[in-house]
Amino acid sequence: MVIDGHNDLVLHAWRGEPSLHLDLDVARRVGFAGGFFALYIPSPPAVHPREIPYAMPLPDPVPYEAAAPLAEELFATLCALPVRRATSTADFVEGEIAAIVHMEGAEAIRSDLANLGDWYERGLRSIGLVWSRPNAFAEGVPFEFPASPDTGPGLTEAGRALVGACNELGILVDCSHLNEAGFWDVAALTSAPLVATHSNAHALCPATRNLTDAQLDAIRDAGGIAGVNFAVSFLREDGRNAPSETGIDEIVRHVVYLVERMGVDHVGFGSDFDGAEVPPELGGVGGLPRLLDALRAAGFGDGELEKITHGNWLRVLGATWR
Repeated sequence: MVIDGHNDLVLHAWRGEPSLHLDLDVARRVGFAGGFFALYIPSPPAVHPREIPYAMPLPDPVPYEAAAPLAEELFATLCALPVRRATSTADFVEGEIAAIVHMEGAEAIRSDLANLGDWYERGLRSIGLVWSRPNAFAEGVPFEFPASPDTGPGLTEAGRALVGACNELGILVDCSHLNEAGFWDVAALTSAPLVATHSNAHALCPATRNLTDAQLDAIRDAGGIAGVNFAVSFLREDGRNAPSETGIDEIVRHVVYLVERMGVDHVGFGSDFDGAEVPPELGGVGGLPRLLDALRAAGFGDGELEKITHGNWLRVLGATWR
């Protein structure tokens, strides 16, 4: 069974586009039990640079008034998918797909948090404070390589209040896309395990979206988890967006590093299916058995793979949700 830290299937379904990586029938056949299904308010599409170094300008912020109706449409799209919505770890079972309702960027939450409880009642169980662009709660990292994730100020007062409210309700706070100052603010404030749903090791690929060793240590010490992102440009040492030159071994390289740094109890998958270019050797959800074979070849035993594929996510969700 595989539980995954991030996918953008909802965005494609909302646009009426076919999935790039996440055919749900194939997913069931290979033991994909679901995970975090993102409600992402899109910014204008940007082409990832092919040249190194790169520094992509961030799109403009999305105000609440524009984000709120789009979030409603995205939520309705998710509800129409042939998946169950997960509000308990018991919702993840063999042969079925469970979707954690996840906001990637909190633009659809009012700055006074007045509608957070309503979203919780509808099934929201995970929030990424930002998707890179700034909002009322925090600042994210711009997409740069090579560069540090220390790119700006930390959480706003509204952001600090949002972390506290999420802790009280039992909503997971996701630190992926958050800049380093914001990460450390969350670490100081939260009473739940620290989570980065789809972020890799900065030591192996110094993109702003990846996590420094100090951040990885903090996640470990808080009993949290980092989900390895399958995006080519966040895997490769040279930061190039070169799918045809990138194999599954690059995913294995990050899994090995994170396990050595944090321990096997703090590593999972955060594929970014339908939101990134992944190694063609993987292809999509149907390639997960090939990834597991590669991890076995790298020395991971069945017990370790059970933790990486689903056990660690279930433990962290169980420690976070009410």
